[in-house]
Amino acid sequence: MKTALIIGYVWPEPASSAAGSRMLQLVAALQSGGYQIVFGSPADWSQHAVALADYNVEAIRLELNSTTFDHYIAGLQPDLVMFDRFMMEEQFGWRVEENCPNALRVLDMEDVHSLRHARHQALKDGVEPGLKHVYSELAIREVAAILRCDQTLVISEYEYRWLQQQFQIPAAQLIYLPFMLSPEQWQQPITRRSQRQHFVCIGNFRHEPNWDAVRWLREAIWPGIRQQLPQAEMHVYGAYPPKKATSLQNEKLGFYVPGWANDALEVVRSAGVMLAPLRFGAGLKGKLLDAAITGTPAVTTPVGAEGMYECEGGCGLTPGTQGVLVAESATAFVTSAVRLYQNDSLWNACATAALQLAPERFAFAEHAPRWLACLQTLEANLEAHRLSGFYGAMLRHHTLKSTRYMSQWIEAKNRLL
Repeated sequence: MKTALIIGYVWPEPASSAAGSRMLQLVAALQSGGYQIVFGSPADWSQHAVALADYNVEAIRLELNSTTFDHYIAGLQPDLVMFDRFMMEEQFGWRVEENCPNALRVLDMEDVHSLRHARHQALKDGVEPGLKHVYSELAIREVAAILRCDQTLVISEYEYRWLQQQFQIPAAQLIYLPFMLSPEQWQQPITRRSQRQHFVCIGNFRHEPNWDAVRWLREAIWPGIRQQLPQAEMHVYGAYPPKKATSLQNEKLGFYVPGWANDALEVVRSAGVMLAPLRFGAGLKGKLLDAAITGTPAVTTPVGAEGMYECEGGCGLTPGTQGVLVAESATAFVTSAVRLYQNDSLWNACATAALQLAPERFAFAEHAPRWLACLQTLEANLEAHRLSGFYGAMLRHHTLKSTRYMSQWIEAKNRLL
């Protein structure tokens, strides 16, 4: 049996974020390909993390800037090492290469961090994202990590194309691998419109795009909806709610911030409409997939729709065809939300269309075997693949050395202290 070591930025929390669910999907895909999984992370253990043993995964705590990792991985000799986000590749990549050079090195981006950061900075500047936003230090680090790895998993079709166009990353080093759901996950109980009420918004508050969306919702969108639907309520759920978020609750305005949801799918299933007013971000939006599998129509922005639906950036969607309405401004968002909430024929069309999203675009049975076949081909032609990646070799020779020596300096300093 082959062994895969996953180096996690955090321990998987599927109840807290889409990233946690995504990680378990990757684990399941590798296990279906015959891999025995070890999951290691330098992060502190969280009470919200899953019990990895329940998924037949061995968990190990990793030390940063320590030769203990060298000794561990030299003994483990995994066939594949997957870095969860580029920061883990920066920290551990050179140690993996040195101690098990024949292991496949795979980077799971989750989303393109530098793209999300660029959009955030552009929003602060009040302009469209430009090259000064895109070509940031974060982008340099992230693209360098991509080039140093044998393969990078890109969760969005939009970002798969964007990375090639913006940074000329060879397609051979990228693979499109979105959310992967099984039939039992999308075959959810469906609640009729007559049994639903109010609006819902959900997302981990530690994720900056979600917190910005809640503030924009409260300040610029909800007052307009409430004016036209005075009996409607807005319920905002999410993991790790800070005081600044819960303080937005206002019962007179029908704006509630309960925070943690015991069952995210249940709160989405009972709502009339989901609102996802994301002004910046990247990747795929787990909240919209939750809406889709529960047959809950949604209103979002072009950034929210990006990569989720069969369209470029969410634009050009025909209302009702894919379970979502897309609006760019606060005024348009209010209009779409009220219309979807009041118009039963539009609501039913959206709900019906939403149920097709997961089986048509995010089926485990389609994407997992395709990834495994790609890994098998990569493993069989690893030397030729690496020889073709000159820029990756160059980055490992120079940039990786500086990372290595900084790590060793910190370790020596810690010993003296």
